[in-house]
Amino acid sequence: MLRKHTLSALALFVLSSPHFAQAASAPAVEAKNGMVVTSQDLATQVGVNILKQGGNAIDAAVAVGYAQAVVNPCCGNIGGGGFMTIHLANGKDTFINFREMAPAAASASMYQDAQGNLIAESSLYGWKATGVPGTVMGMEMARRQYGKLSRQAVMAPAIKLAQDGFILTRADTDILDTTVARFKQDPAVAKIFLRPDGTPLQPGDRLRQTDLARTLSRIAKEGPDAFYQGQFPKAVEQASKAGGGIITAQDFAQYHATELAPLTCTYRGYTFVSAPPPSSGGVTLCETLNILEGYDLKSMGFNSAAMVHTLTEALRFSYADRNTYLGDPAFVQNPVAKLMDKQYAASLREKIQKDKATPSTQIKPLVATGEKPETTHYSIVDHYGNAVSTTYTVNGRFGAVVMAPGTGVLMNDEMDDFTTKIGAKNLYGLVQGTANSIAPGKRPLSSMSPSLVTKEGKIFLVLGSPGGSRIITITLETALNIIDFGMKPQEAVDAPRIHHQWYPDEVYYEKNGLSADTLNILDKMGYRMVEQTPWGAAELIMVGLPGAAGVGTPSSGNDSAVSGNVRPGYLYGANDVRRPAGSARGY
Repeated sequence: MLRKHTLSALALFVLSSPHFAQAASAPAVEAKNGMVVTSQDLATQVGVNILKQGGNAIDAAVAVGYAQAVVNPCCGNIGGGGFMTIHLANGKDTFINFREMAPAAASASMYQDAQGNLIAESSLYGWKATGVPGTVMGMEMARRQYGKLSRQAVMAPAIKLAQDGFILTRADTDILDTTVARFKQDPAVAKIFLRPDGTPLQPGDRLRQTDLARTLSRIAKEGPDAFYQGQFPKAVEQASKAGGGIITAQDFAQYHATELAPLTCTYRGYTFVSAPPPSSGGVTLCETLNILEGYDLKSMGFNSAAMVHTLTEALRFSYADRNTYLGDPAFVQNPVAKLMDKQYAASLREKIQKDKATPSTQIKPLVATGEKPETTHYSIVDHYGNAVSTTYTVNGRFGAVVMAPGTGVLMNDEMDDFTTKIGAKNLYGLVQGTANSIAPGKRPLSSMSPSLVTKEGKIFLVLGSPGGSRIITITLETALNIIDFGMKPQEAVDAPRIHHQWYPDEVYYEKNGLSADTLNILDKMGYRMVEQTPWGAAELIMVGLPGAAGVGTPSSGNDSAVSGNVRPGYLYGANDVRRPAGSARGY
């Protein structure tokens, strides 16, 4: 077992990276009354405007959710689904589950041929890849239960953006450019997301989505029935049938969102509030935190060999449990209490060796799930004391890249989040198991982890991220950067990351994120280290709570860099530089 007193030698080898070579990040955005952080600046502006109009954080979250469907079409959606974690000013925490559901005609072998072989890309693209969307019902459930404004008021900005269009920036077209070839394969999609001559849209072009504006207008007027009953699901069924899909209007009519109690766990005096199954996020986050709580990470040094070793081993055990046991609670029994038990974490710590990697082959049978990283997250805090953390997705970038003509709605490819074949390796080398196998009406397991951190019942952090199976580690490391390493909010978001998910048995680290000395030590400990380009995009809000980590951090007094300190009573928003289209705005 890796004890605190054995780490001193390894802790000498600390990160050398662009982030810390520069020794500073730009200050987080500071505000007094409200803060919105999203991955698209126009959506951020929508959220702030709703707060200024007297809406609360839930109203702003719904408005941002619809706005992102327009201005962030790769990932924002009404053709997908997700999760919303809410903290109310009265102290109540709650969770809205609007994850997609499998159509009634779905089956465990639907993506295999007659010989049992997986059909390439059948669960990724086209109408057969689509699950029943949940965003519209989830947004309305949140607004109706906890918002202040009317549905028409919170949807008006998105409708205007869709009808009038918006000017694309380079950050927008970079995302569009990734999927141009797929756009050309669906006439309804090509009509919107390509120029009339079939060439890609360019910075400075105006993207108008009049069909989507009409769909949104009907939802604003009629409520979710406009999406789950009537013409819209009929149009989807017709297009799906023509494209070889299985989703029907009846599947839409049977969809339902749910409100659940979020999962909570404690870490060094803070309470984490996160997503329960069918998300794996909260369980895996809490299990990892419970393991790490037994170590003095701060003394090891940020991204030292000792810290990377400790974090990797904790992730190895928690991801093994995630991939083995978790699934839709309506279909499988999730051992949540055991996995989140601190005594269980202590037993796992006993298995972590002092200076040696644990081969993943030594941990449980090979069972796992994978999901695509093109998701979006946003965080909101209002002046009443409400906070909302929302992550939602169409799964792959632009989902299944199909659209029912006349609707303007890109449909998800969420069926790929299920086990498509038991025992088969997926794109990432993961081997899939039965807990997440496909069944009619079942929701696929997700890593989406919209999370809140409180201290003595008051909001301290609102955070989350896109990134597929890396969502959990991005969210975890952002919080650790503040709580254990005392980073300011923007520093915590910008800092280089590592990721380990049990299989493949590799530790990923961001480009230039670890020093040569650190990598040499980790190699001798038995780790296979793989450098990758930066990933994910954390969206963080930090509240200046007196006595909390990083609040009131003093300057050294030896320089002019005295701005950026977190002041008690203020809100701080940090958008991730990995997603330049996004922004943090407050008032």
